[in-house]
Amino acid sequence: MWIVRPARHEDLAGIEQLVVGQGPSVSTTLPQSRDKLSERIDQSLRSLADDPSLKQGERFLFVLEDVETGRVHGTAGIDVHAGLGQPFYNYRCDELIHSSHELGVSNRVEVLYPTHELTGRSLLCSFAIDRALRGQPAFELLSRARLLFMAQHRERFTDELIVEIQGVQDEDGQSPFWDSLGRHFFNMDFATADYYSAIKSKTFIAELMPPHPIYVTLLSDAARQAIGRPYEAAAQTLQLLQREGFSAGRHIDIFDGGPVLECRLNDLYSVKNHRLKTVKRGDASRGLAYMIANGENEDFRCGLANVSDGIGDVIRLHNDVADVLRVNDNDDVAMIAL
Repeated sequence: MWIVRPARHEDLAGIEQLVVGQGPSVSTTLPQSRDKLSERIDQSLRSLADDPSLKQGERFLFVLEDVETGRVHGTAGIDVHAGLGQPFYNYRCDELIHSSHELGVSNRVEVLYPTHELTGRSLLCSFAIDRALRGQPAFELLSRARLLFMAQHRERFTDELIVEIQGVQDEDGQSPFWDSLGRHFFNMDFATADYYSAIKSKTFIAELMPPHPIYVTLLSDAARQAIGRPYEAAAQTLQLLQREGFSAGRHIDIFDGGPVLECRLNDLYSVKNHRLKTVKRGDASRGLAYMIANGENEDFRCGLANVSDGIGDVIRLHNDVADVLRVNDNDDVAMIAL
């Protein structure tokens, strides 16, 4: 059985192996540094425990575990406030009109404005999963479980959510958008810049990126075509999020030009359509596949189970499933069809 739960320090080696195994062509906001990963887990545990010292630095990290083996196969995170108290940078796609009445010429020109106007919105991040599980039920469970967590702890999060989707890369893992724009100001390749963005403060972006609008016509053909487009490896993630209600807005990632998706929390499919049920333990195990989550913080669990959902307020869970979810008779759970 697959289960999504908060990351623990005992998961450090498994998470490190997972992140490194993603390869250079698949990016994640998790740092490829054991010390930084340990800090990320500690920050998540403190956030779950409502540590008041974090203020706008709350972030959660969940793992996908194979209950039978105890092995970690994926991660998914939420930053309660994008930027964690610092500016969260993107480009906003816009247009300017250049015209000359005397010459009778009027041109609409696409421009990119550097902005941090998305700062403070709740951010879905740190998604990584074993390649073999992409397109499998565990893939959907890992991404959507955190949405059930948000639905059950609505007061923790902002009304508006965002998620950055990885942008276009070539066969060598290079970003045409970065090579045509950011590389000229940072004097480093895309992989190095992406690495620094995961382990260091984002203030270096403001220090090195030009503060003025960027004329899209001055970029390379490959860079222009990459604007707002996802990398092929992120296509399944994009489709799943779109089914939840996310859509691309006017913002793109400042490094690779990938789309930034936006949605209101209350408009998410999993938030609008999940139901609360009271547990009745037993031997029942028939029915359709549902995602079922308890309502805990530090002991949050969300798993997949085949159950028969009636019209009443009670859901019958097999004893083994209830044990994994750590729920007893008369406990409430949130559930939604897979």
